[in-house]
Amino acid sequence: MENTILGIHHITAIAGDAQRNFNFYSKILGLRFIKKTVNFDDPGTYHFYFGDEIGSAGTILTFFPWGEGIQQGRKGSGMATEIGYSVPVGSLDFWIKRFEQYNVIYNKPAEKFGEKYVTFLDPDGLKLELIESKTADTRKAWETDEIKADVALKGFHNITLTLNNIKPTAAILTDIFGYTLVEQEVNRFRYATFAVETAAIVDLVELESEKRGHVANGSVHHVAFRVNNDKSLMHFRKSINEKGYNITPQIDRQYFHSLYFREPGGVLFEIATDNPGFTVDETLENLGKDLKLPPQHESKRKEIEAILVKIN
Repeated sequence: MENTILGIHHITAIAGDAQRNFNFYSKILGLRFIKKTVNFDDPGTYHFYFGDEIGSAGTILTFFPWGEGIQQGRKGSGMATEIGYSVPVGSLDFWIKRFEQYNVIYNKPAEKFGEKYVTFLDPDGLKLELIESKTADTRKAWETDEIKADVALKGFHNITLTLNNIKPTAAILTDIFGYTLVEQEVNRFRYATFAVETAAIVDLVELESEKRGHVANGSVHHVAFRVNNDKSLMHFRKSINEKGYNITPQIDRQYFHSLYFREPGGVLFEIATDNPGFTVDETLENLGKDLKLPPQHESKRKEIEAILVKIN
């Protein structure tokens, strides 16, 4: 599997209030809170990570909760506009009842590509979907007292990008990342990698006259694709450079190593490694319990803790 994109690694979005974001994803959706750290480039703000028990690639949704009063994002072209989660077949009734219980905005069930799904919004307006995948998803979901394995979120099913013209972005997916066009419904084109069985799908929606979107509160900041190690990471850096795209040097994100570039349609892409993982600075049992800082910010812990709001 060397020098292969292994589907989605993580997705990062922007939120407002940190406590509200924590409550929604860990309590209402039942994801495990696996890491409480800071934005490495802006250590006065949190960076939250939610996923399965160990923070497996393909389950990791992260947030920059920038606080109340930040500008609201605007959905449009050049953006990742929908995050799809895989859930067990037959679980949507449970989720609809739960959304009603907690006043979550949602749409009635619909179907695309032969899969039943429900669309809903998080408290900041981020659009998500729960999808009953037509292919078996054997990933072990994180369970809570209220959300058991027969209904729990398994991890990502797909990410949707909205674009004025899909061709340049599709070329990145097929020519560099090794994806294949597998299905089409009207203006939605489904690309998948066969290197992995889950978190393997990217949907491209083409809207020629759609206005440019604006990334801010309630929107996806970037989409990260997975590779298994640093050697593979640098292989893709070379390939992307050779195609004429600007790409960053390797960046150490403490839990993975990353490259960033903006694909032709305008979406910020990241490529991230499996190594070293989320237990590099705390045990599996204690994931998400304490504020973890990267070495470059540890000397300023007191100042950083004084700025950050307390999360319960």
